[in-house]
Amino acid sequence: SHQLRSPLSNLKWVIELLMSGRISSVSEKQTEYFRILKENSERMEELVSDLLTVSKIEQGKLSLKKERISLQGLIEKVIKEVEIFAKASNVEVNFDSEENLPQILADPDQIKLVIGNLLDNAIRYIKERGKAEIDLKKKNDNLYVEVKDSGVGIPKDDQKYIFQKFFRSANIKRHQIEGSGLGLYIAKSIIEKSGGKMGFKSQEGIGSTFWFILPIK
Repeated sequence: SHQLRSPLSNLKWVIELLMSGRISSVSEKQTEYFRILKENSERMEELVSDLLTVSKIEQGKLSLKKERISLQGLIEKVIKEVEIFAKASNVEVNFDSEENLPQILADPDQIKLVIGNLLDNAIRYIKERGKAEIDLKKKNDNLYVEVKDSGVGIPKDDQKYIFQKFFRSANIKRHQIEGSGLGLYIAKSIIEKSGGKMGFKSQEGIGSTFWFILPIK
């Protein structure tokens, strides 16, 4: 409820200010208020979308439309989409992929959501300057994806809760990094429903590595 209330309060405050007549002409301040409106409405949209996805997962109604996809192409598309965010965060994103990898049978939208969540976390949890590295390769009868960051890491005592709904580790709150605590729960659920597995390793102050495998069919 806090995650919903915060952007709603910001939206209400800015809208009331703009409607009050105290801002009479277009100015840098007015442009800044519109930026706040845009950012908070986007936060609301993302959170509502996550809540709807969680509801579908819990009710067993998350449907996957499977088709032949290139995991390499999907990762490259996600990297392109977060390029501006990464640069603004002083994070260098590197992608290393084996050549001539086979396609897999999966839902491109859902797998793209998983990759997007992991890469967004990697960028978001790096403080100041750092690197996010994505590795794609074939492991036995699976394709293996690894997303590694040089971020704040996850405290050892918190690691057993990391895939639970709404859980956010203490150091994430301390660094005031925004998030709903739903992304990893959703990502793991999608991967498992797709026939794969997801896991991670992390060290506080050093960084985290999240990985998943998807079967080659």
